[in-house]
Amino acid sequence: MKRTPITLADGRELIYFDENDDAVRETVDRRELPPPPAASQLRYDPLTDEWVAVAAHRQTRTFLPPANECPLDPSTDAFQTEIPGDYDVVVFENRFPSFSARTVDSPGDSITDLVPIKPGFGRCEVVCFTSDHHTAFTALPPSRVRLVVDAWADRTAELSQVEGIEQVFCFENRGVEIGVTLHHPHGQIYAYPFLPPRTVAMQSAARRHHEATGRNLYADVLAAEIKAGDRVVASNEFWTAYVPAAARWPFEVHLAPHRQVADIPALTSDERDAFATIYLEILRRFDGLFDGPMPYISAWHQAPVNSGRELGYLHLQLFSIRRAPGKLKYLAGSESAMGVFINDVTPEQATTMLRDVAL
Repeated sequence: MKRTPITLADGRELIYFDENDDAVRETVDRRELPPPPAASQLRYDPLTDEWVAVAAHRQTRTFLPPANECPLDPSTDAFQTEIPGDYDVVVFENRFPSFSARTVDSPGDSITDLVPIKPGFGRCEVVCFTSDHHTAFTALPPSRVRLVVDAWADRTAELSQVEGIEQVFCFENRGVEIGVTLHHPHGQIYAYPFLPPRTVAMQSAARRHHEATGRNLYADVLAAEIKAGDRVVASNEFWTAYVPAAARWPFEVHLAPHRQVADIPALTSDERDAFATIYLEILRRFDGLFDGPMPYISAWHQAPVNSGRELGYLHLQLFSIRRAPGKLKYLAGSESAMGVFINDVTPEQATTMLRDVAL
């Protein structure tokens, strides 16, 4: 892998990741751009003990442009984009970030006595998986997926060293049903200044399990799923993909390494190669369920940067809101208001359907 950092016209960082060491990335960003926006504002919700980011500047972000005006394609003479030249994989600071190091002082310390506020410090990056606008992650060769994994590892390691960052979250949203605003194959990386609610819940459960048994909770869950076999969709020497017994989503798969590691940088070269092949298989099984591109969210759960790392167990959560052809799973009253999920598809049924997809 060759890594080439450059600076965009407005001062944001962009990094090229290339499969070949002889790649040359010297094209300069010649656009005239306004300065990047300041960071969002974080407001504390005392009723749930959670932080909420308020980022009003994101209302102006690019929304589903025509293919010839995609900001994630390589720049041409006719249209200048976020990426000055051709690329394999590229990562750059989001132009419309939810979190940023460009913080400004808040007008006060709180909204009310119970709602403190602070700058939305952090970092948001865009990961472009390929320069080809008209393809998808599913169609990438294993070598390109391996390069993406290496890019995730690079960014996770670097962002984890930033003072004030508590967790690094790599993810992909795919499909307009999910809410994507750009069709180009891409994902994102968020460096949070706090632990997100799901991580807090998982850490709490893992800590209780460790105190009671001395073992890692996710390792025990993975071992139980492998032993049962009822919900295992695919596996290889280093990874197992399974539908969780208490899956919240109609089609949800966890992809976990057989060895407990805290984060993506801790994966060995062999584990990264093996991930590429099994992940592509699972994505193709998703697409084969209803004979068309499956909308999905692909989310890496990495250990917190600071406290509780020994409780973490790296795994990827892949899920879709599509429950049947032409039907979506909406987060309605019970899910959105109360956080109680009601799944329309049994995990065992979902496993059978995924296994039965002809590849």
